[in-house]
Amino acid sequence: MSGPLEEILVIDLTYEAWASGAAGLLGDFGARVIRVEDLSERPRDPSRDGLRAEEPFDSEAQLIHRNKDRVGLRLSEPQGQSLLLEMIGCADVLVTDFSTARQLEVGLDLAVLQDQRSDLIVAVGSGLGPEGPDAEGPGFDELAAARSGVMFSLPEPDQPPVNAGAGQMYTWVMLALGVVTALHHRHKTGEGQRIDASLLGGHMYASTLTLDAFMAMREDRLGEPRSRFEAANPMSGISYPSEDGRWVTLTMPDTERWWPAFSEIVGLDIQDQRFDTHEKRCGDGRLEMMHVLEEIFATRPASHWRDSFNAKNLSADIIERYDYPASDENARKNRYVIEVNHPEYGQFKSLGFPIHLSKSPAELRKVASPPGADTTGVLESLLGLTRDEIEGLRANHVIGSA
Repeated sequence: MSGPLEEILVIDLTYEAWASGAAGLLGDFGARVIRVEDLSERPRDPSRDGLRAEEPFDSEAQLIHRNKDRVGLRLSEPQGQSLLLEMIGCADVLVTDFSTARQLEVGLDLAVLQDQRSDLIVAVGSGLGPEGPDAEGPGFDELAAARSGVMFSLPEPDQPPVNAGAGQMYTWVMLALGVVTALHHRHKTGEGQRIDASLLGGHMYASTLTLDAFMAMREDRLGEPRSRFEAANPMSGISYPSEDGRWVTLTMPDTERWWPAFSEIVGLDIQDQRFDTHEKRCGDGRLEMMHVLEEIFATRPASHWRDSFNAKNLSADIIERYDYPASDENARKNRYVIEVNHPEYGQFKSLGFPIHLSKSPAELRKVASPPGADTTGVLESLLGLTRDEIEGLRANHVIGSA
């Protein structure tokens, strides 16, 4: 099945997974994505991310480089830079997270490119945004998260800051959304344009409601670390540990609506004068009710509570570990998790597609190639080079051995 972006050619010239993932998302919807990797660079060290270097299977690469052709060019060489420019000259979209200095090192001037190709769409990912004194700051997720305010707000009081890592996924999707929007604009006007998305923006939007409320009201309590027992409602936005150590989370903000069924499940008298109105449950009786519920939830395993709440259509669930979504039928049915049949690594599960189009859905058309594996095919099909010309480039170490 052809995808909605089938005739779009994207050049992926990126370092970081979140930026390359944006190009990959376009590939999932049918774009032809050519990833250019610089042979002049030191190979990525898997151990920097806690992976064992001796393991050939790289799950990150299998996710972000699926549906791509991978080309290796020595971008420190004029011939390598020339080939890159020729490839960009054929493309609809360039996705890069290279700093301005690094762009110039590999022979790129984005302003000149766009002057030469008014229809070219250039999507630039950065750490802290394209403007301001820190525009050339590093594109590392943890540093952007540190500035966003969200790391400080996530842990309980007196615990160290936590980086949830969600900001890079927001930026991944934002950059891809920018490309699709720019393609629509080009379809109407013929004009290309530059798109910018940053990790700082991604992390700020990951905490949209709290951050926006803070800016509007300037209340210091917003975004401050908060213990469970500081929740405003003992039946919503709070979790309780169960008998088996798993946690049950509740989301029932309208306690008047839920109280009759809830009190029956947890064994409280519906007429208990400590908790018989919403004002008592969320006011003077709030803390006492939390401690009572803490004791009650500890008497049964989490599965008991989930089953009991589900039977009454109450909004509660178990806080799961990664093994749950990895094997969840609902995730599989919605293609959030897919089975990959790899010619070298066999069958394994991978993240699927977070967006579903009913007429032109995302597809896994090609598993991730090894670095540089598609160089010859791309140089032939895209640039029209002959085998002799390609072998000459290989002999001069402009391209890799693949």
